[in-house]
Amino acid sequence: MNRDGMVVRVRDRKEPWDIVVIGGGATGAGVAVDAATRGYDVLLLEREDFGKGTSSRATKLVHGGVRYLEQGNLSLVMEALKERGILLRNAPHIVRNLRFIVPNYSWWEAPFYGIGMKVYDLLAGKYSFGSSKTLSLAETLELLPTIRQDGLRGGVMYHDGQFDDTRLLIHLMMTAAEHGATLLNYAGVVELTKDEDGFVRGVIAVDGESGERYTIAARAVVNATGIFTDETRRLAEPDAEAMMVPSQGIHLVFERSFLAGDTALLVPHTDDGRVLFAVPWHNRTLVGTTDTPIRSIAYEPLPFEEEIDFVLETAGRYLSRKPTRDDILSVFVGIRPLAKAVGSGEGRTSAISRDYTIHIDHAGLVTIAGGKWTTYRHMAEDCVEHAITLGGLDERPCVTATTHVHGFDEHPEELGSLSVYGSDAAAILAVAKERPELGRQLHPDLPYIGAEVVWGARHEMARTVDDSLSRRTRALLLNARAAVAIAPAVASLLAKELGKDRAWEEAQVAAFGEMAAQYIPQGKTYPAVPSE
Repeated sequence: MNRDGMVVRVRDRKEPWDIVVIGGGATGAGVAVDAATRGYDVLLLEREDFGKGTSSRATKLVHGGVRYLEQGNLSLVMEALKERGILLRNAPHIVRNLRFIVPNYSWWEAPFYGIGMKVYDLLAGKYSFGSSKTLSLAETLELLPTIRQDGLRGGVMYHDGQFDDTRLLIHLMMTAAEHGATLLNYAGVVELTKDEDGFVRGVIAVDGESGERYTIAARAVVNATGIFTDETRRLAEPDAEAMMVPSQGIHLVFERSFLAGDTALLVPHTDDGRVLFAVPWHNRTLVGTTDTPIRSIAYEPLPFEEEIDFVLETAGRYLSRKPTRDDILSVFVGIRPLAKAVGSGEGRTSAISRDYTIHIDHAGLVTIAGGKWTTYRHMAEDCVEHAITLGGLDERPCVTATTHVHGFDEHPEELGSLSVYGSDAAAILAVAKERPELGRQLHPDLPYIGAEVVWGARHEMARTVDDSLSRRTRALLLNARAAVAIAPAVASLLAKELGKDRAWEEAQVAAFGEMAAQYIPQGKTYPAVPSE
């Protein structure tokens, strides 16, 4: 993908696009892939970077949802388990099978959770990742050697999926591009255009880099803007009633030693009604999450003090080494785009369904909201079917259930630290051979090499230090202090690739440092949860 080339396509286009997608997160990418693989002319516009919002801040799990099973939402669980299996088949370089253990400290937990996980296995059917099993105390300690042993009786093991969210997102964008889609980051939609009958027939977008305005015609327009869904809907209908109920969740990242081994921990019940995961991810331990209703939304939301305390305290009940604030390498926050039916009450956010909603307003704007990463493909298929009808497009079948995601590689374990790039790993190593210094680690506490930064700029539309360190690599999430330390080197590499000057480099380093500071909790006081 090359941004300059994408800009030319948008500027030169005379005919209406079949489908214009607003939003470059998981849902927007899924819609672009679905529509492009059907052969439609697709344009996706994102006002920031791809995945800047919620889609880069997941718990890194591709799962059916054990909590949804307990709630009795079997249809959502079955759909997610099927999509989990499809994702593993289509993107084995990014998605992997991961063992989870529910620890048992009371006599009733083994039969209770054992039966529940057998139901989970049954619902997965042919898409199963492996059978669940009740473990003895010795077996539990072998797989989770750092779990708190006081009172431990054993555990229940089951299987689910893990992934790197923005690596999948970028590869979905590249998949869409390979099938003819045009994708443009840093191009925000500021207006929806309508025909004489008042139906949406296009958008006006502004290039965030050049300031150029594009008037873009479309047969159908899809709103896939996640937490900004209502803001986009009001471009079509200024008085549109809100359908989003935002809630935020935080994740804390620690050294790998807190969760030795290759097995994840699931705490099935926490004080806020959610589950808590401790997961091995990129040689770190990731722990989360919370469910805190919020009043306002932002691209860089702050954690609340109570959330950090809650995760530390809950994790400390189950890990032999209790994590402290000083142990946190990074804290990151995501806002869930929870969707309610228009006209319904808000209710408790932890009780709102994680299923998705497709809403078509009076002006013909197609809005898809809610859902979760695991089900992005099915959501996109449903959304494109609606867009086909509204846009009067020729019917064409969905093929994404069997479409390999860009980078497809069945043996990623052979690629080492570049495994998530799949088939692109060889090309990245070739970049490293151009200049030996590009093959060296950027920081001893991070796995990334300079060639990855260059690759991201050349082929993945990375435009800023934030793009490179937050979403093309995951440096900011893995170790925020280390990410800040390598920002000047990354800015220098990007400047060479993008033709920027020294002043640009300095501005980038300053902006990234200011933003990254909120990911470092030591010596900082975050806001308290606002009172009702």
